[in-house]
Amino acid sequence: MPTPNYSQEKRQRELLKKKKKEEKRRQKLQAKQEDEKSEPPGD
Repeated sequence: MPTPNYSQEKRQRELLKKKKKEEKRRQKLQAKQEDEKSEPPGD
């Protein structure tokens, strides 16, 4: 039986974490843009 490739597993976890973080950032940015559109300009 081959030994487990821990560095490969770690890389996969890091990529998954990065992907989730990017998706969360994108959703926040989109929500912020929608808020700006819905607010009337000026006060």
